[in-house]
Amino acid sequence: MYQFSYAEIVEDAASDARGRERRAVERGVELLRRAQEQGASSRDAVEALHYVRSLWSVLIEDLAQPENDLPEALRANLISIGIWVLREAEQIRFARSDDFTNLIEINTMISEGLK
Repeated sequence: MYQFSYAEIVEDAASDARGRERRAVERGVELLRRAQEQGASSRDAVEALHYVRSLWSVLIEDLAQPENDLPEALRANLISIGIWVLREAEQIRFARSDDFTNLIEINTMISEGLK
């Protein structure tokens, strides 16, 4: 019988979490692309913006926790990106912008970084 070491289990758990985070961000990118095609005032845009805002709110909250194992500088950078995403989404939501390009690009980069 093969026994897993604690380090292997923790590593697998972290890998699983990154995979879930990656899939969640990829879903956001998919929704943002659809929103871009349909326009900023479309139902797709409302859904995409709600999803992305909710996702980044959860991520920011997790990153702000002292128990988060990421290096402090990386956490701070990701929180800054998350705040920018929230602000950019608000610009579109309040019809101050109709361009999803930057949101798509940033979320795509974050997704690729989680691979």
